[in-house]
Amino acid sequence: MALVTSCGEAVARIAYIASDVVLSVQPSLASDSEFSTHLHTFAANQSPGLISKEIPEVHAVRHNVDPLLSAFRPLRSGKLVSITTTSSILLSSIPHLYKLAKYPIVLHVSLHPRNHPEYSDVTSIRQSGFTFLQSETLQEAQDIALTAHALAIKSGTGVIHFFDATNSKDDDPISLEDRDLVKTVLDLDAARAYQSVRIGGSSLYVDDGRQAVITDDYSVTAQSHQIQSGLVKAAFVQSPIKALGRHESSVGSSLRGSSVDSRPTSSSATSLDSTFIRSITSDDIYNYLVDIWSKINLRTGRIYQAFEYSGPNDAESALFIFGSTGLFIDEIQADNPSDSFAEFGVITARLYRPWLSGRLIESIPRSVKRIAVLERVKRKTTRWGPVFLDILTSLKTGPSSANAPVIVGHQLGYIEPATVRQALRGIFQNLNSSSPIQNLEVGISGLPKQIPDEHGHQQPNVESAYMKILEQIFGERLYVANRLDSANAGISTTIEASPEYGFGSLLARADHRRRFIGEVQEATMERDFATDVPQSWLSKWALSAEDISKANAMAPDVIARLSTDGSRLASKLLSSKTLFYKESQWLIGSDAWAYDLGNSGVHHVIASGANINMLIIDSQPWSERAAADASRRKKDIGLYAMNFGNAYVASVAVYSSYTQVLEAMIEADQFNGPSVVLAYLPYHKENDSPLTVLQETKKAVDLGYWPLYRWNPENEERGGLNFSLDSERIKQELEEFLRRDNHLTQLMKRHPEFSASLSESYGTEVRTLQKRKAKDAYEKMLEGLYGTPMTILFASDNGNAESLAKRLGNRGRARGLKTIVMAMDDFPFEDLSGEENVIMLTSTAGQGEFPQNGRAFWDAIKDNIDLDLSHIRYAVFALGDSHYWPRKEDKIYYNKPGKDLDAKIAILGGKRLTDHGLGDDQDPDGYQTGYAAWEPELWRALGVDNVEGLPEEPPTITNEDIKIQSNFLRGTITEGLEDTTTGAIAASDQQLTKFHGTYMQDDRDLRDERKAQGLEPAYAFMIRCRLNGGVASASQWLQMDSISSNYGNETMKLTTRQTFQFHGVVKGKLKSAMRGINKALMTTIAACGDVNRNVMCSILPTKSAYHGDTHRVSAKISDHLLPATTAYHEIWLKDENDKKTKVGGDAIVDQEPLYGPTYLPRKFKITIAIPPHNDTDVYAHDVGLIAIKGVNGRLEGFNILAGGGMGVTHNNKKTYPRTGSMLGYVRAEKVHYVCEKIMLVQRDNGDRKNRKHARLKYTIDDMGVDVFREKVENLLGYKFENPRPFEFKSNIDTFGWQKDEMGMNHFTFFIENGRVEDTADFPMKTGLREIAKVHKGEFRLTGNQHLCLSGVHNNDLENIKGMMKQYKLDNVQFSGLRLSSSACVAFPTCGLAMAESERYLPTLITKLENCLEDNGLRQDSIVMRMTGCPNGCARPWLAEVAFVGKAYGAYNMYLGGGYHGQRLNKLYRSSIQEEEILEIMKPLLKRYSMEREEGERFGDFTIRIGVIRATTEGKTFHDDVAEVESEGEA
Repeated sequence: MALVTSCGEAVARIAYIASDVVLSVQPSLASDSEFSTHLHTFAANQSPGLISKEIPEVHAVRHNVDPLLSAFRPLRSGKLVSITTTSSILLSSIPHLYKLAKYPIVLHVSLHPRNHPEYSDVTSIRQSGFTFLQSETLQEAQDIALTAHALAIKSGTGVIHFFDATNSKDDDPISLEDRDLVKTVLDLDAARAYQSVRIGGSSLYVDDGRQAVITDDYSVTAQSHQIQSGLVKAAFVQSPIKALGRHESSVGSSLRGSSVDSRPTSSSATSLDSTFIRSITSDDIYNYLVDIWSKINLRTGRIYQAFEYSGPNDAESALFIFGSTGLFIDEIQADNPSDSFAEFGVITARLYRPWLSGRLIESIPRSVKRIAVLERVKRKTTRWGPVFLDILTSLKTGPSSANAPVIVGHQLGYIEPATVRQALRGIFQNLNSSSPIQNLEVGISGLPKQIPDEHGHQQPNVESAYMKILEQIFGERLYVANRLDSANAGISTTIEASPEYGFGSLLARADHRRRFIGEVQEATMERDFATDVPQSWLSKWALSAEDISKANAMAPDVIARLSTDGSRLASKLLSSKTLFYKESQWLIGSDAWAYDLGNSGVHHVIASGANINMLIIDSQPWSERAAADASRRKKDIGLYAMNFGNAYVASVAVYSSYTQVLEAMIEADQFNGPSVVLAYLPYHKENDSPLTVLQETKKAVDLGYWPLYRWNPENEERGGLNFSLDSERIKQELEEFLRRDNHLTQLMKRHPEFSASLSESYGTEVRTLQKRKAKDAYEKMLEGLYGTPMTILFASDNGNAESLAKRLGNRGRARGLKTIVMAMDDFPFEDLSGEENVIMLTSTAGQGEFPQNGRAFWDAIKDNIDLDLSHIRYAVFALGDSHYWPRKEDKIYYNKPGKDLDAKIAILGGKRLTDHGLGDDQDPDGYQTGYAAWEPELWRALGVDNVEGLPEEPPTITNEDIKIQSNFLRGTITEGLEDTTTGAIAASDQQLTKFHGTYMQDDRDLRDERKAQGLEPAYAFMIRCRLNGGVASASQWLQMDSISSNYGNETMKLTTRQTFQFHGVVKGKLKSAMRGINKALMTTIAACGDVNRNVMCSILPTKSAYHGDTHRVSAKISDHLLPATTAYHEIWLKDENDKKTKVGGDAIVDQEPLYGPTYLPRKFKITIAIPPHNDTDVYAHDVGLIAIKGVNGRLEGFNILAGGGMGVTHNNKKTYPRTGSMLGYVRAEKVHYVCEKIMLVQRDNGDRKNRKHARLKYTIDDMGVDVFREKVENLLGYKFENPRPFEFKSNIDTFGWQKDEMGMNHFTFFIENGRVEDTADFPMKTGLREIAKVHKGEFRLTGNQHLCLSGVHNNDLENIKGMMKQYKLDNVQFSGLRLSSSACVAFPTCGLAMAESERYLPTLITKLENCLEDNGLRQDSIVMRMTGCPNGCARPWLAEVAFVGKAYGAYNMYLGGGYHGQRLNKLYRSSIQEEEILEIMKPLLKRYSMEREEGERFGDFTIRIGVIRATTEGKTFHDDVAEVESEGEA
């Protein structure tokens, strides 16, 4: 049987079942309170309540963001609200308590700090209008929590239930609440009456006149004139109280109020039949409580009263305890009659407010002559404690005052359990003395050192990014006045964190420095120095003391001169030597400062005009902004400060633009006046992953919720603009401010590209309007046509369902049907019931989920029970893969969206035209097999199956058609770039731009939100450079860095094919970026597309001459196989006079002598590896060249591999990865011709009909290696020589410093997954930029996404090492697993990604590193790779362990690859998530550490112990897998 073990649990259970909404106030969103653990569990389990008509809502609120503000909106919406909190928020919430007291709200308050609770938090708010109830034991906590909710509902007023949890920590567990009792005690009718009312208004500043009232019925008899009254349910009024006639009603007005301390209202009405409305009184509250407690007593036998007395009935002395009673009662009740206090009685207040004097007097035995009042109240506003005064007033006034007992007040401090007996004896002696001491302190005053303050403010980990940036910029100059780790004696952390405290601290510090400057000026006039040297330096410094740059530049020299002087005056000045620096002074706060209770301090700083910087971190996620309570009054501090006029203001987001954060902080420091930097860092919980923060930031910035800007009032004086916009969209309030002062007009002139998208005034109404317009346009087009209507709705991720729907629509029109084809989410849902024939086609996304453009449609229909579809006929066709989720228990995900949709439409009354069809990718013709059987049944059901004279359907346009019609890769790219109405280009042009080195993508993090806002996807372009052998000069590195910052997303990607890749380049900046690359004497042509791509080459830092030989060959091959079209130059590199711009590879003729007009069937990749290093994965490419060294140590020739390739389609066994086959050996001077002939055989023999079968690997397997070799030899005119011997020892990079044969130094940096960027922890991009400015050698990009700083002369070595250390670039002390890892880009930019890769692999490795450490494997190299899809960009199929994305959060796991990159791995587990990955990897790593043989690699080990079987060639990749895919459905 389940039991309740703590007060927090008991209270949380009652609050949950007795509320519509529970606000869980927590110290942070990442750490639970004593209530929240239970509340969140109930919510997660969808546990039903008793009051709420739906599942009760649980909302976590941080304790320092004015949490009670969150209660107003649900209360005014007719929801019953409870709050679970500690007492720490009560004082700061007083302004809200007076208003909340007029609503039926319950606050459950756990008194803190633990073990020594502060009851003054309760006594300080006793006049707020709430009813206060106290519980002292675990059982009481349950009962009084229930009482509080019942009373709030009955009275319509607020109730505070407070308790000390430690008082009952040793209580025995109790039973769960009795739900029948709860139903009996709660007035469900009154609750429903309140829930049916919606209360208007949103002001927090004006008294709305609400009153909780009660209706009395009076019946007056003529004979006796005696009045009989009966209580009726409370009503809600906003007008003056008045008498009503019999047929008038008070129910239906909508507002409540409270006056619980008022006296009963009498009436002299003599009407024989009248009703009178009056305010709720304290007597009413008591009567309600009596009724509630009698019901509890009747069922449980437990008795509760307003004041409770325990002890002898004839006691002469009593204790009134307002504090934790447990220790005292236990000691008094101990069986020790000899104690002087054994005959004490104990009085406690169950009902603290309203304070009912009569009930107190009734509870005290007449024998009591003395009462010791013990109250644990530290903060007293008068000499006497508040409870002492209450008791004194009750007993010393009125008719019984003559015989009132002596009352002696005592102040309770902290009492150790071992000293309770001693404390009681002291109280007894004082109470019974002839002259008792009033306010005698008992116990330790204040908080004992061993009891920490549990409510100290802590900076969430995610927010540390901004602090680190401040430290990076300002170093020792940085001074944060309200640092959380500073020691300020006697100042509470709450006060210390406030803007007022920090402001005062900075003013004092500024005054101190002014005095110090005066002391320095006086010192220059004196002759007390040992020499004259300090005086001249001090004079110079004093003249520039307020100039940041000059003062800080001179400070070290001044301090040095004073240090060597040794005089007393010099020592005195050195005692304050930090003041020689002009500090960068900051206050740091959270968005709590944007609420009313924190905003006044911000106002003081801005209004003062003082040179103080404020960094205010806002953490509200974009996804929660819709749920934000308008009544919370969160102010826009940026707008407030700009309106003030004298402040620098910046709005920044470190996860959007690191560079802009740096600029803003530097500008704020330089501004002479108040500066406000609003820093966005959204999180749901303080321990959210950086990925979550990144995704939320991108949504907020992209949609204008958090615009990036800088406002500098000083710019106008310099002839510039005050306002600088650093993002593309602004919110409406900011737009209005800018319009007011003409700033927006100036901004649009300066940035015309932003003018169409500046305002964030988009929303769901825009989306609705778009849907309506689209539907109306279709209907208008169909006007006048005859035939049966057919509405085709599709949901499609990869385009198959959409293509099928459009084809079905064309076929329907050919059969005479009036056909509409729309995406499900584009269709106005409210029109569905009015359609006649609805055909739905949907593919399957993720784990049986709807594709993105069908999710809103499904969400609208899945739980809808009111929609009547009885007038429609429908059919559903679903597309999926029966092997996608191989485990039997996961088979439910196969075509789940289509099956669910078919079943739901039927439930809502729809009539099936035909059974749902299922398209399966595993069928011989894929989904077409099932579709071919389903479509004829549809036409038959619609009566159009025998239509004659149907026109021939045009063939599907293929990539081959696009290429041949493109006029040598021109297409309509130029026209598309000039179209400013969209960020996209035409679909056919998207295929052609790949040949030019750029892909169109969209930001998948933003898709859903932009669609909801009625915006097109966030289109942008990826640009990939062509970089022969991965070698770039220092000047080229600087140019690439500049392009990424000015045109891209401020990061660079070093790819697995040794080149630069830029992301986030919007269409308007695409040409400029291309020209910038050309300016660096680089190009992007043929970096993508069906051509030979970037030629790779091992970096070989230890043999520079040998590397030079092979690198020149890679360049020769690359140039030899370059496309000859002039389209690239025409489109991207024209000058202002519309002439072709000369570039570093000029040939201009409109023909393709090597490629022809259709180029190659698919991509073509060539790589060079230099044994013993296979760092370019030579087996994985179409052509792999293994360099062979001659006896002179220089390049002699190459062994030729052909037919490698990595692309695969999940569960399509016709596709597989393949390692290259050996063709033979050729000399170095011939190798570029050999590559050409291999490419030509592929050009003429590759499959141009099926792109999934078009790579060279399939061509070779189809014709056989020998036949293929013969065809190449025929074109060459000679045969390959026998291959030369070689040996590979690894395919990873060697990190750290290495020296070559010429004495030059090379350092290989670890660049995790190739992403070059700046973060708060690691300013990598900045560091590499600064090094490039002084480096005289090369930058070599590796095939594993790392970077080699090559050719550092010994004379430059120390300088380079110093810079590397400064920017943390010298660290290569990572685990062997991390150093050997690699990942593709995947989300958010890759359109093919099914799961995260680059953004997730580092996290997964971190979760494995403790296991590696425990098993002694930290330094062991294990090759682990991850990709977001099976296309294989990071070459996962050659890794010892690989994870390939299957769905979001799910991966196929592969084991057994060769450490040297020579052997393919094999499927071990399918569609597993992180928990399963860790469960598999940790035991496997442990076995490896214990059972491996000498020198045995992990991949070899997994094969030897039988965990996986070896893959001998590509064609056997799918054979003998460890997890057999089950057939059919579950």
